[in-house]
Amino acid sequence: MKTFTKETLAKFDGKDGHAAYIAVDGKVYDVSANSHWNNGQHHGFEAGKDLTKEILTSPHGKAVLTRIPEIGTYEA
Repeated sequence: MKTFTKETLAKFDGKDGHAAYIAVDGKVYDVSANSHWNNGQHHGFEAGKDLTKEILTSPHGKAVLTRIPEIGTYEA
């Protein structure tokens, strides 16, 4: 698994053909193939960022992450 920093994660924003990755609790997930993440966005949230705090306000919470491929670790 690859290690991502804030700068390297930001490159994976789901725009202009880039993959869409998000970080939650120190883990990085690939949301590129998830139809809910069109163009790197999902209900106002953007790929390429640490969404640890934001996911707590979502209706599904962290439970949805079990269906998303984990591809690395995140170091803030």
